[in-house]
Amino acid sequence: MRLTRKRLCSFLIALYCLFSLYAAYHVFFGRRRRPPAASLRGLRKGAASARERRGREQSSLGSEEWNPWEGDEKNEQQQRFKTSLQILNKSTKGKTDFHVQIWGKAAIGLYLWEHIFEGLLDPTDVTAQWREGNSVVGRIRYSFITGPAVVPGYFPIDVNNVVLILNGREKAKIFYATQWLLYAQNLVQTKKLQHLAVVLLGNEHCNNEWINQFLKRNGGFVELLFIIYDSPWVDDVDIFQWPLGVATYRNFPLVEPTWSMLHNERPYLCNFLGTVYENSSRQELMNILKQDGNDKLCWVSAREQWQPQETNESLKNYQDALLQSDLTLCPVGVNTECYRIYEACSYGSVPVVEDIMTAGSCGNTSVYHNAPLQLLKSMDAPFIFIKNWNELPAVLEKEKTLILQEKVQRRKMLLHWYQNFKRELKRKFTNILESSFLMNNKG
Repeated sequence: MRLTRKRLCSFLIALYCLFSLYAAYHVFFGRRRRPPAASLRGLRKGAASARERRGREQSSLGSEEWNPWEGDEKNEQQQRFKTSLQILNKSTKGKTDFHVQIWGKAAIGLYLWEHIFEGLLDPTDVTAQWREGNSVVGRIRYSFITGPAVVPGYFPIDVNNVVLILNGREKAKIFYATQWLLYAQNLVQTKKLQHLAVVLLGNEHCNNEWINQFLKRNGGFVELLFIIYDSPWVDDVDIFQWPLGVATYRNFPLVEPTWSMLHNERPYLCNFLGTVYENSSRQELMNILKQDGNDKLCWVSAREQWQPQETNESLKNYQDALLQSDLTLCPVGVNTECYRIYEACSYGSVPVVEDIMTAGSCGNTSVYHNAPLQLLKSMDAPFIFIKNWNELPAVLEKEKTLILQEKVQRRKMLLHWYQNFKRELKRKFTNILESSFLMNNKG
């Protein structure tokens, strides 16, 4: 009996040892084994059912299958995203090297931004107190702000480079422009601004001496000056000529060419809607138009007194005249350059320009010797230039002989030139800022 009990105890001890060895084997060696695919799919399904029974506690996973390596895969995806982002940053680095903000404090700023840069403004309401937009050209990221709320000292300065657009045509405007320049001078002196350029609607007689003191060439802080009209100061080094553009202050729009604009027959040979000053060449123009009944073939509406603003009706009449005329007559005013030239181009109506110098200090420069309208001529404007309105009857007679197809081709050429003109101005403007501002940064 004792022997039997002893054997039983030995058997139980041996069985215990075998079980312990089996358990140890699974603990230390069993984790290295990977479950077969079928078992893994079953495990996933079971886990998915468990989540559904728990009311989809991990709702962010939705209907996706549970993945035991999900954490590792997410980390791998995040690493791939970071790598892609680094590659993207490397590929775009240097393309927008610096930020330039444009402060539009004259109506010509809208021509620069909306017509030349083709930029948008938010809000679109032209009466808004504050309007802004953004654009990237070349290596420069531009931002544009304008409106009555853009007042010195009442908006944040978070840029180093500024283009200030000013009106210096008359005394009241010069006083206002000077206040802006003094404000900008303080920003430069206190290191809040690093570079400043000015786009200036100059005086129509080119009497702009008031801004001389602010130019860097004279010990001031304005590094670049883009000036409207044929100023003799233009040297294409730090002073450049800039176009007058369309009358944005009268709400002249950005015109998109249409099929009918290009191809339709236009009922009028020419047009002139404007002020006729006493003892001016415009009076001579009116007299010549009356000869041979040409005034009946052209849309002519003359007034004796200049009106600074248009009514909705007068603006529509003017736009209709441009659209329905093959030629637009552009007599000189105080200056040879006028809004009408650019507005005619917008509608594919060829400007007939009185190519004479007006009184004042405008004229040839050290780099241009073809005044007036040196900028337009240097870019081969496809206009009809005449020295005297006595040449007009011959121009109109030639116009009568043209067939529609010839006129359509001419319109296309004019619109194509005008688009390239604006594109080239944008390119040149950006290149000048890059060369000046970036070079000075390196210096």
